[in-house]
Amino acid sequence: MPVFLRTRVKRRVRPPAAALRVIRLNNGFQLLFNLLWWMPVFYQYQKEAGLSDSQIFGIQSVYYVAFCLLEIPTGFIADRIGQRRCMQLGAAAMTAANLLPVVSPSFMGFMAHFLAIAAARSLVSGASSAYLYEYLHAHGAGAHYVQAEGTARALGLWAKIACWPLVGVLMHVRHDAPYVLTALSALGSLACAAALPALPALPAVPAVLAARRGSPPPEERFGFLAGARQAAKVLRTSRALGPLMVQGVAVFTLARICQVNLFQPLLLEKDLPVADHGAVLSAMTVAEAVGSARTGWVRGRLSDTTVVTALSVVMALTLAATTLSGGAGTILWLCAFAAAAGLAYPVQRNLINGAIPPTPYRATLLSVESIIDRGVCALVALAVGAYLAADRLDALLVHAAAATCLLLLVVGIVLKRLPRGGQYTSL
Repeated sequence: MPVFLRTRVKRRVRPPAAALRVIRLNNGFQLLFNLLWWMPVFYQYQKEAGLSDSQIFGIQSVYYVAFCLLEIPTGFIADRIGQRRCMQLGAAAMTAANLLPVVSPSFMGFMAHFLAIAAARSLVSGASSAYLYEYLHAHGAGAHYVQAEGTARALGLWAKIACWPLVGVLMHVRHDAPYVLTALSALGSLACAAALPALPALPAVPAVLAARRGSPPPEERFGFLAGARQAAKVLRTSRALGPLMVQGVAVFTLARICQVNLFQPLLLEKDLPVADHGAVLSAMTVAEAVGSARTGWVRGRLSDTTVVTALSVVMALTLAATTLSGGAGTILWLCAFAAAAGLAYPVQRNLINGAIPPTPYRATLLSVESIIDRGVCALVALAVGAYLAADRLDALLVHAAAATCLLLLVVGIVLKRLPRGGQYTSL
């Protein structure tokens, strides 16, 4: 039987009952934790509460800075107290965060709201992925990780598609309904996290690293600084991990910049009315959801590194292609972009997790990746502002595509030159 057929048959095998239960709980957790009912209306909601534009965007700036500052400490907390407990803390913080605008719809209330969300999301960002990866591998179901990540992401996107159109109607019933419903959703994610089983204990550092570098015995516990040094040691030793993190920057930055910073300017450039922007965003979300749930379409034929590289190039080129298209063509290219992003995310998550050896610092290392992604996004956002101020949107899209392809070429060369056995995953 050809190799690709054997791979496809293997994917149809049902995971063990314990793993299947965790996959379903993770689906529920990811869907409910990320279901922010207020997302389509939060700007107008804050305006109605009396906040000015400078106050609204000032809060957003503080939020991103707080998220970056909290990533490493919360990753370390997850490694110390357990990823499952960290997910529970994050869900509890998210529940409380979304009640703050109900109790105090003011500048300080919304500032506290977003700071609490930053804390909640940073607690969960690395911990949830690390927990799912380690649990499935510990129970012989590691082959199901990519599909589990993709399905969880797809379900969350479908939930947003179904729920966001209802927000305007619900606000007529109760003005603060978006925040109350988000808090209830977060409470549901807390119930899912509470039902997750504990992970088996891991040694303080991988045995191979301990033998090689004279690390302390497994039973010794580390403080924050010592733990950070041990995580950095794992990063240096796993030769593939750094390049793979850089490779993932292309996917995250392109998706973030397109969907947050460039989405409306691009549609306005094509003379598409603002009233249609929501429908375009919904179409893109559908495309991304389908891609996230169907990673098997590409993984059975290509290696994971090739998949991420190829899809990153597709994302870059589809953005550049909008410069040659009208309104309808731009919508089609944006949907293709979203589908490629949906396919790439779960595979890239698997690559990063697979490059991390068995270690109690997995969540810390995933937090490092998150900081790199958001740091690059912050720099790119400054460049986007400069290009838009100069009315050079088309040039921005072309230059972004060229820079992405160059970055991926360099990463590909580095990965190709890695000696066999110099990484912890099959690339």
